[in-house]
This record gives sequence, structure tokens and C-alpha cells, in this order.
Amino acid sequence: MRVLLVEDDRMIAEAVSTALRQDGHIVDWIRDGASAAAALESSGFDMVLLDLALPRRPGLEVLREARGRGSAAPVIIITARDDVQSRVAGLDSGADDYLVKPFDLDELAARMRSVLRRGAGRGEPLIEHAGIRLNPLTHEVSRNGEPVALSAREFAVLEALLLRPGAILSRAQLEDRLYGWGGEIESNAVEVYVHALRRKLGSDAIRTVRGVGYCVPRT
Repeated sequence: MRVLLVEDDRMIAEAVSTALRQDGHIVDWIRDGASAAAALESSGFDMVLLDLALPRRPGLEVLREARGRGSAAPVIIITARDDVQSRVAGLDSGADDYLVKPFDLDELAARMRSVLRRGAGRGEPLIEHAGIRLNPLTHEVSRNGEPVALSAREFAVLEALLLRPGAILSRAQLEDRLYGWGGEIESNAVEVYVHALRRKLGSDAIRTVRGVGYCVPRT
């Protein structure tokens, strides 16, 4: 999962980034509201962690603008503001959840999973499709009941595809799930991971749409 972290406190940002990367996520860190607004216009993120008290532009303004443009990216506000008025303003502005600092990193991870489940209309964290079962919490994968060992990046590609069965994701979209800003992108990385997934899950697990991208068949 690709996460945009908008936080001007270096200590908090480094702690959150480290924890998320250890869980296998790609994290892009931004320190001010103006840069966050620009990032939300141009890049696709699976989750946004947004502070409110930011340099250059306040977080609520960034959030309202993004929602006004139709951005559907899940947003969790992370802030020291713990008064009811701030919570109400954040949620009414389009946030999916609101977490007050200081917070436990395990609680943050749980809230992220909860927001994603709600967005996908699932009560449980499991993603199941065509005999493939993927657990975002434990990073366990099985096909037809048999466990399948995947690398972190193989898991990221499979998760992105399983979240939208039948939807075609381009190579660039899948690269977004594999690399953060400044990461060195290997020229054939997506092809390598798709090949490995087909070898482990079956040649029919992922379909290539020539010149467009990849998808998992809807049925």
C-alpha cells in the first residue's frame, strides 16, 4: 500500500514511516500543506495520514480542497488537537478517521486497516477472489487453501490487483505501489513480480492486457 504522510514533526514522521515500511508499505513523507495539496493532485495514494497544523497551508484546507476535486483517497487525521470542535471539523471536512497525538503505532495500523475495510465494504480484513485469500494484517496468502509465500513487493502487486477485480492497472500504477518518491525503479520490475505471482498462484491468476496493463479476471 502506498501511504502519503503529511507531518512537519521529524521525530513523529520518522517513527511512523519506519513502522509502516516494516509492515511492507511504501511511504512518501511531506512536511507542509502546499506540497501535500500538489501531491494529492498528481499522485495516487491508498492512504493519507494528515496533520492539521502544517506550514504554508493548514491541513483542513488541504483536505477540503482534495475532497472538492473528488479525491476518494482514505484520510486519517493525525493531530495534537483533541477538542470536540476540531474532531467534528475534521470529520465533516471529509476525513475517514481522527487520531490524537501521541498515539500508539499499533493503533494507527489498526485504524488504517479499519478505514480500508470500510471503504471496500468488508467487515473482515481478508480479501478473497477466485480461490485466492489475502490477509493485509498478517501478509498471509493462500490459494485453494494452500499457503503461498510471497515477497513484500509481490504481495503489494497482488493486493493492488485484488482490491479491484477486473480493473486494469497500468505498469505505472503498479510501480506507484512498489516505489516511493526518489526510489530507483527497475525497468522490468512489474513484469518480474507478475511472472513470480503467476508461477506461485497459477498462470491464470493475472491477465495481461497488451499495451494497457494487468488485472485479475473478474470471475
